[in-house]
Amino acid sequence: MTDTLPRRRRQAGPPERAYRVRLERDVRAIEMALADDRPYAAYALGHLERGMLEHSQFWVADGPTGFGLVLHSIAAGNTTVTVGAPEAVDAIVSLHAGARASYLSTAAPEHLPALMRAYHVRETLRMMRMSVTAATFAPLDGAVRRLSGRDVNRINRLYATEGGPSHYSHDTIERAVYYGAFDGAQLIAVAGTHIVAPNQSIGIVGNVFTDAGYRGLGLAKRVTSAVTRELLERGCAEVVLTVDPENTPAVRAYHRLGYASGAPVIEARIRRRDVLGIEPLLRRAVARRRSREPGVELVIAHDAAGEDPS
Repeated sequence: MTDTLPRRRRQAGPPERAYRVRLERDVRAIEMALADDRPYAAYALGHLERGMLEHSQFWVADGPTGFGLVLHSIAAGNTTVTVGAPEAVDAIVSLHAGARASYLSTAAPEHLPALMRAYHVRETLRMMRMSVTAATFAPLDGAVRRLSGRDVNRINRLYATEGGPSHYSHDTIERAVYYGAFDGAQLIAVAGTHIVAPNQSIGIVGNVFTDAGYRGLGLAKRVTSAVTRELLERGCAEVVLTVDPENTPAVRAYHRLGYASGAPVIEARIRRRDVLGIEPLLRRAVARRRSREPGVELVIAHDAAGEDPS
């Protein structure tokens, strides 16, 4: 394991408020950094899977308030995840903001000030992570069917019933885990997965949707139960989903399936403030000059007013 994520500040060398930033390539080190709250870190863990990892960068920072991690990935659309101490996250995104535009799939509420310095943040959702294990799962039986790529037109029609376009492909459905409930030949409720990561023993349930004319019948809970059951049977130690904490019926339904409430999370669309990347490029040059370690950049923490004292 590489010595890239120390829990305590080094005793000598860097200035008192400096953060060491580097690109982490050691999968085991990343797993250990994300181990404290795996449900919160589920999207980052999922990007450690083969096929995702090759298109992902894990930036880490450590300093006086602890460590942080920022994932930038292009594996399945531009995706960003932030984990850890807000000041460490700030140090990373000040140098490495990722793609020009990205979807922030996971951030803690306390990361928002740092993110707003680096990005234009819009369509912000304040959500809650929930998770279940085989020991806590309380399945709900019902008439549902495993969906395949052959059902893609039915799935797209259902998701499009509230006006937005839906463009799922045959291959996307084949690679994922989707279950549906039917009224005759009509698909009326569906649940699927965002990520299935067998090597990390974690799966993320998502895209739960019920036709407006069939709501209130427990169909969403039924299809979510079916997806959860298959993921647990595949060996996932944890199955995770994200829900609006103000959606009391949904939270209650997931609790009945055995899901436990977890950390608050922020989702949003983000766009870099410095579109050309000139300012981060200059900051990286300064940060490299400060450091005597190959591959390490030293960043001075923002003060309380958000200004860089350097």
